[in-house]
Amino acid sequence: MIVCITEKPSVAKDIAAILGANVRRDGFFEGNGYKVTWTYGHLCTLKEPHDYTDRWKPWSLGALPMIPPRFGIKLIDDKGIERQFHVIEQLINEADQVINCGDAGQEGELIQRWVMQKALCSKPVNRLWISSLTDESIREGFKQLRPQSDFDRLYHAGLSRAIGDWILGMNATRLFTIKYSGGNGVLSIGRVQTPTLALIVERQKEIDNFKPEDFWEIKTDYREVPFSSTAGRYHSEDEANQIVEQIKSLPLTITSVQTKRGKESAPRLFDLTSLQVECNKKYSFSADTTLKLIQSLYEKKFTTYPRVDTTYLSEDIYPKVPGILQALTPYANLTAPLLAAKLPKSRKVFDNSKVTDHHAIIPTNVPPSSSLSLDEKRVYDLVAKRFIGVFYPDCEFDRTEVMAKVGDFDFKATGKKIVNPGWRSIYPTTPGTDADDCIMPQFTEGESGPHKPSFVKKTTQPPKYYTEGTLLRAMETAGKFVDDEVLREAMKANGIGRPSTRAAIIETLFKRRYITKDKKNLKATPAGIALIDTIQVELLKSAKLTGLWENKLRRIESGDYNASDFIDELKQLINQIVLEVLNDNSGNKILVAEQKPKKEEPKKRKERRPSVESFEQIVCPQCGNGHILKGKTAFGCSNYATGCTFRIPLSEFKRTPSPAQLARKIKAAAKGG
Repeated sequence: MIVCITEKPSVAKDIAAILGANVRRDGFFEGNGYKVTWTYGHLCTLKEPHDYTDRWKPWSLGALPMIPPRFGIKLIDDKGIERQFHVIEQLINEADQVINCGDAGQEGELIQRWVMQKALCSKPVNRLWISSLTDESIREGFKQLRPQSDFDRLYHAGLSRAIGDWILGMNATRLFTIKYSGGNGVLSIGRVQTPTLALIVERQKEIDNFKPEDFWEIKTDYREVPFSSTAGRYHSEDEANQIVEQIKSLPLTITSVQTKRGKESAPRLFDLTSLQVECNKKYSFSADTTLKLIQSLYEKKFTTYPRVDTTYLSEDIYPKVPGILQALTPYANLTAPLLAAKLPKSRKVFDNSKVTDHHAIIPTNVPPSSSLSLDEKRVYDLVAKRFIGVFYPDCEFDRTEVMAKVGDFDFKATGKKIVNPGWRSIYPTTPGTDADDCIMPQFTEGESGPHKPSFVKKTTQPPKYYTEGTLLRAMETAGKFVDDEVLREAMKANGIGRPSTRAAIIETLFKRRYITKDKKNLKATPAGIALIDTIQVELLKSAKLTGLWENKLRRIESGDYNASDFIDELKQLINQIVLEVLNDNSGNKILVAEQKPKKEEPKKRKERRPSVESFEQIVCPQCGNGHILKGKTAFGCSNYATGCTFRIPLSEFKRTPSPAQLARKIKAAAKGG
């Protein structure tokens, strides 16, 4: 018997249907020699300090740094999780072979490996590695199963990340809280979280300390075309006014006219970060909202795996492109020209050397459903049009530069005229909305005539606050502003965090109340600013250094760096940080004797509530084949879109129930109905 372990019940259901395991059991599907079960994301986590020794239960400076001789894992304290784990454990014990069907990424690998380790799995394990959940992709994946050992480096990178975050987060949080908080709450420190907060605080200080300065620019209108002085800014109104008075009676003479043909390639395909940036810019979606929407589209089979950091496709996708284009039925008018000709195969799109685990986010060959939510349709539309656009011709335009002279002063005007829209025809814009899209009249070198000069007062502007979109870009490039797509691609290896975790980091900063949102602007709270000001250890808040750590994690994944070396480095680092902070004699300090013992870890376990996904093990009593989902106002059936009306309002519970409590409530409701 073969056991397949997926990451979600919905994925288990899809895979079970393909394998012929059509009998629903308690916690798994069965049939045709297979048993298909699932986790709910993380079932296991690294042990907490108090799990290793009683000495680490109270928060004490004398106990730091806390470095276990060997890191261990444990089940998350949740009855629904414990129940499902025991189902998996029993199935593994009965199995002849196990297939790891977790999400095909670093986090997915870590989730599944920990569960199998906790279950003491000694059976042969193969890996299902797919980039979409379409039936075709699942079937192909099962024909090309690989030994799990092929992905050991991926697991080692994920494990190193988790251990590194534990070493730095657990120790630094206790260290700074005891030393500096004065009993006023926990000062949360993290390997990625703190440098990200530092970026926001640094930008805010630049804005707060900015001193605006007035300046003046001279312009003139000739034949209804605006010309700007090439002299740049003037720092007094009198100087600008004198020049305007000096030249207003003099003729303007055209000294040169140059027109050059230019080309503009279509934007690259989306990786997760660029999709989050675009959704934030266009629809003000948070990074977390975009991730949830594209994850939903992936699970519904309409798009490929979302947690990717590449904008390229592997070459084996090229033969599948016509089928994908044909499936984009709402975009038939845009895909028709492509399907009628041979599709181009550009290295800007297809490059095996730029693809590791997964390719860029694209639509699948499953036509989009009309039942998608408005926000899902918006995200799908962006992905679909970006995919169509890369097969369109370049946009061709003529850029004209006209130089002129008035007395001793030079002026310049530029204009741009689109000759062949190419891919831009996919994104119609209103004429005149592009400031650089000024269509000029025909100018002749040597022509001359009257003009209307004037000066304009302007004021220097402070840097802009980060939005979630611009912050994601800053995290991607370790705080450096990079507009060029090629250079940005090269810098991803040194970015802060990974595309799949950046949204969670931003959400953590909100939850810790270190940042807040004003419209789209991200602003640091007084607590966030105080925390960064308190941290004098540059290593903890440097985006550049955190990017270098991230680079080493990527190198572990590729086999160019040892996981043990990375962990040893962080152990040395935390020793250095503890020593530096303990020797800090500036400011107010809280004595260890005055610090009440901290028992935050047990408290967190007590307050932890089941995840939304942990309710999905409950079968709908009304239709019999859907599972229960938690919505904003009620629990309901996953088949609501196809007509199942079963629901229980959240108002019937004082707080979110456990799966067992919900199951009892549903059973009672079914009997009453």
